[in-house]
Amino acid sequence: MKSFIPIVAVSFLSATLVSTTYAADVPEKQKELVERQQEVKEAQKELKQETRKESLETTHEVNKEMLQVSRASKINGTNVKNTKGENLGGIKDLVIDPESGHVVYAVVSFGGILGLGNKLFAIPWSVLHWTRDKEYYVLDLDKETLKNAPGFDKKHWPDSSNKWDLQREEINQFYHINP
Repeated sequence: MKSFIPIVAVSFLSATLVSTTYAADVPEKQKELVERQQEVKEAQKELKQETRKESLETTHEVNKEMLQVSRASKINGTNVKNTKGENLGGIKDLVIDPESGHVVYAVVSFGGILGLGNKLFAIPWSVLHWTRDKEYYVLDLDKETLKNAPGFDKKHWPDSSNKWDLQREEINQFYHINP
């Protein structure tokens, strides 16, 4: 038994010394862990900003491409949504200035139920923004504002230059376009 007591004492002292050594390392290890967590958060933030930047650059490139050239048949039927993602209708036709050859308006059908009672709106091409990844055009108007926009019935299109000129003045005022 006498030989057993020194062994127990040595074991106890060893455990005490080792545990205090490990206990002294705990705050240091916690500090290292907090620093690494902070580094990870910063790296995630940088990655998120970089991804957002790349996404914006891609969107700008796509918008630039869409402004350069696109088939009318691809544009007709494309949805138009507002910035909240609400559907405002679909593009039914394009109006081209015969002198310049440029698209002046996208004619959008909006309202009604199951295609009945829809009203057509000549929306200036310059106020529509293409989103390739979502494949629709964005118009920065809410539904109520669009209801009050100048428009016409699908059976009563402006059929002369004079009527388009009158329509153009009204549209330019509504959408704040300087001719």
